[in-house]
Amino acid sequence: MSDYLIDDGMEVTLHFTLKLEDGTVVDSTKEKAPATFQYGDGNLPPGFEHPIKGMAAGQNGSFQITPEHAFGQHNPQNIQTLKRSDFGDEAPEPGMVMSFADKAGTELPGVVKTIEGDQVEVDFNHPLAGRTLTFEVEVLDVKPVTTH
Repeated sequence: MSDYLIDDGMEVTLHFTLKLEDGTVVDSTKEKAPATFQYGDGNLPPGFEHPIKGMAAGQNGSFQITPEHAFGQHNPQNIQTLKRSDFGDEAPEPGMVMSFADKAGTELPGVVKTIEGDQVEVDFNHPLAGRTLTFEVEVLDVKPVTTH
């Protein structure tokens, strides 16, 4: 076991499980390969990095992450009304997740909420916006990032 602690400049390998308030698992690496990332590289939202800072290999933790530190609060302004013709040949259905490009060309996923006549309401909030999440981690390895 190494004596390194999770901090900037460290490569972290861990298993994580992300749960909703009611215990529903949203995402987990338990049945798959663990996640490996460089601490502070933007792979994890800051709210998920902050609580694991200072942990070492072999440690486990469970953290409550509030919406402000996870995927933000649900923003009513992120719900847009589009025309059916904006969808081209694709027939939108409520609950469908579709990808849209914004003015900068960045892909934005949106969930079709309602369809009324020619009006299609699409919610561009992150599906986990407004949720308090439980972030469970099992730290497997912490080592300095090797630069090539």
